[in-house]
Amino acid sequence: MDTLSRRKFLQASGAMVASGALTGVGILPKAVFAAEPVKLGLLHSLTGTIAIAEAALVDAENLAIEEINAAGGVLGRKIDPIVEDGASDWPTFAEKARKLLQRDQVAAIVGCYTSASRKAVLPVVNQLHGLLYYPTYYEGQEDDSQVLYTSQEATQSVIAAIEWMARQQGKTFFLVGSDYIYPRTCNKIAKPTIARVGGQVVGEEYIPLGQTEFSAIINKIKAARPDWIYSTVVGGSNVAFYKQLKASGLDGGKQKLLSTVVSENEIEGIGKDNAVGYYACMGYFQSLSNPENAQFVKAFKAKYGQNRVIGDPMECAYNSVHLWKRAVERAQSFDVPKVIAASLNLQFAAPEGQIELVANHHTAKRVRVGRARPDGQFDIVYESGVIQPNPFPKL
Repeated sequence: MDTLSRRKFLQASGAMVASGALTGVGILPKAVFAAEPVKLGLLHSLTGTIAIAEAALVDAENLAIEEINAAGGVLGRKIDPIVEDGASDWPTFAEKARKLLQRDQVAAIVGCYTSASRKAVLPVVNQLHGLLYYPTYYEGQEDDSQVLYTSQEATQSVIAAIEWMARQQGKTFFLVGSDYIYPRTCNKIAKPTIARVGGQVVGEEYIPLGQTEFSAIINKIKAARPDWIYSTVVGGSNVAFYKQLKASGLDGGKQKLLSTVVSENEIEGIGKDNAVGYYACMGYFQSLSNPENAQFVKAFKAKYGQNRVIGDPMECAYNSVHLWKRAVERAQSFDVPKVIAASLNLQFAAPEGQIELVANHHTAKRVRVGRARPDGQFDIVYESGVIQPNPFPKL
């Protein structure tokens, strides 16, 4: 294939992917690449206790890689994903990050889910001058020069959620969270926000990670009779929490509850019947109605099955790959400092809507409140304007 023919082929492939003619329907073309592939590390828990929430991020990342490769790759080079399993073990995350950067020489890593895994990886990324895209909502309190944070930090979701709840029926709040940094930081943000909107905290409880007994807390909730439960209970504990709330008579029809950590993926584990009527605040819901999301959902289901659901971290993982590709093209280089510099004010028409990487390496974006339906999807009842990230709020 001569140079002109190859250029026309790649342009045509890109146009077809952008139009949706090829993406997700199983007939993506294989572009012709003259240069060696560029390696991209995907580092997530594929096994262990966190895998139930984290493993699906790799599927979304691979979909983005497939789309980019079909459209000609990055600077004419195919992306070769190198997938590593952090195994829900923080030292393993650090070990695998070192392997990806030293042995595999990946251009960047998209990875981690929990803050503990990210904190384990950061010293390696900094020592080896790597680049990490972190695609999960988190507590903030961080601004690392080698990390790009593509989901919402805590102020973006917590403040918007509390303000929206206060505009609804009642202003008394019972705070329930798992006992680690994310829930405690979220509640440090929530409490002054509740005071500012004229509300009152009538209870605050924390449970160890993995705990499945909530009867004592539910009795306290019943006694306090809050207008809202604000929940930052995470992981498998939510299965027990939502089931026991329903069994106690506090289902979504009788008790208002909003979580900033329960997406469509978690509802699959909780059980759709147990979550009906409860609320969540996320940057992304699968039920969003826009052309980009329609194409994303269609492509994902065509590749992985019609019964699969997409939650917020999965969409942010997908966005991360596309943001890296755009930064490389803007920089005309895979060199990490140049890619980071090119990421400033970089925008992307994501499935969740327009997003932008800003100077503190976080992402300006909208958040939404959704109410869980019987089918496990969410009816979106509120959408914010674009919220600028503020990872170091005055608490």
